Amino acid sequence: MATSLCYAKPLKPFSLRLPQTQNPQIPTQTTQIREAETLTITGPTQLSGHVPISGSKNSSLCLLAATLLCSNSCLLHNVPTGLSDTKAMLSILRSLGAKIEFNERNKEILVNTDGVGRVEPCLEEMRKIRGGFFVIGPLLARFGEAVVGLPGGCDIGERPVDLYVRGLRALGAAVEITFKIFPWQFLICGNRLCKPTISHSNTEKMAGIANFCIITSDDTGLQRDGRVLAHSANGKGLVGGSFHLDFPSVGATETLMMAASMADGVTVLSNVAKEPEVIDLARFLNDSGACVYGAGSDKLLIKGKCQLRGCECYVPPDRIEAGTFMLAAAITRSLISISPVTPSHLSCLIDKLKIAGCKITRCNNDTLEVSAIPENVCENLRGFNVRTSPFPGFPTDLQPPTMALLTTCSGSSIVEESVFDRRLGHVRELQKLGAKIQVCGSTALVFGRETRSALHGSQLRAADLRGGVALVLAGLVAEGTTQISGIGHIGRGYENLDTKLQFLGADIKRSIAMASQL
Repeated sequence: MATSLCYAKPLKPFSLRLPQTQNPQIPTQTTQIREAETLTITGPTQLSGHVPISGSKNSSLCLLAATLLCSNSCLLHNVPTGLSDTKAMLSILRSLGAKIEFNERNKEILVNTDGVGRVEPCLEEMRKIRGGFFVIGPLLARFGEAVVGLPGGCDIGERPVDLYVRGLRALGAAVEITFKIFPWQFLICGNRLCKPTISHSNTEKMAGIANFCIITSDDTGLQRDGRVLAHSANGKGLVGGSFHLDFPSVGATETLMMAASMADGVTVLSNVAKEPEVIDLARFLNDSGACVYGAGSDKLLIKGKCQLRGCECYVPPDRIEAGTFMLAAAITRSLISISPVTPSHLSCLIDKLKIAGCKITRCNNDTLEVSAIPENVCENLRGFNVRTSPFPGFPTDLQPPTMALLTTCSGSSIVEESVFDRRLGHVRELQKLGAKIQVCGSTALVFGRETRSALHGSQLRAADLRGGVALVLAGLVAEGTTQISGIGHIGRGYENLDTKLQFLGADIKRSIAMASQL
């Protein structure tokens, strides 16, 4: 087994030159957002019928990044092509030189990366999604270097890239983080907050420091201008090594898997994520000629290959979307069926809904029927406690919509968020609907129907993806009209959510308003 390497010295000069950046101008909100979409929901409503579940967003983003490892073409089926996150990832691949053909009707995407001629993807697209950072692993593995912008995505808490950086260094990469600081920005490094006094053209280099972020004035909406520069320290390529993840991060696990699949030698990764999306990636890599063992356990053994070939794969159904519609049936006291779905991926949610009083029936291998209609449950749904944790625990992505359900159940419930430190932002919006919720740190105490009146319509704003869909579910049962702005967040992870709810009987409409009207 190759020896693990860790480099903390500054990088040698890159042969690849970063583009020169002009002195930026502070944009106003009118230049950033010309128009915004809103959802208007009239409730309460009861749902009925069948809803099809789209392909997994989280799997799709990682699999699309993994195509960078393969020669020839890769064909992906059941890709959620309507998601803004999917479109951003495709733009990232195109910016590197990949050729992409897709059939939106059949949800198929054909990717050929033989023409990739750059190792620095479009920074603007990278800022849009967290999953864009995945490409650093394949680029390093196949081309020996990468210049990748710091990831974007929802503001739900600290998601530092230090696990990625330290893991890549263990595989023989030299990694450096650079960023440009402007006068209206502050730098957070460790526990220190400082306002640097440097000019626009200066660049601060933070070699070896990954747990930092830059914050700006809320009025500007500007995003950080950070980049991660990496290359193989030996000038030849990555080498096998051993690395223990401090936390079983899904993104870090998948990035290191991709990097190790073409490293010289054997790599052992411990305390890795066990999520189904990790298994999906391992299957894709193995079908491409890699040797990945142990997916689904807490340890991975990967034998690097010098070349991987294109393959064909099917993206499994999105377990978070499936769980969201199960919660929609429960909160509206309805009966609906969903497919395709893998029940074993949702065992925690199924157990909780059964505790609440829902009846869940497995109709066939990939179809579930969820019933919460009064005739079937005989009484009001009961509250339950939730603590989020990595798979196979309760998914953090289902915490917000689950909290919406608990506001309509009898009794009080405790919701503890243990994965992200700022994933209770939806509480304030639910309170506008009349929900009675008390928050202490990362724990929320939710009081159910017995201690408050029914939810009532209001004007709300979605601040993130999963919190936004929680507001939609609450709006379905709120008396009167609920208007939700900021629904672009929801479109990052739910394909045609309003249309699917309309087919189930919901009174929900999408409209466009000028930003000044919101």
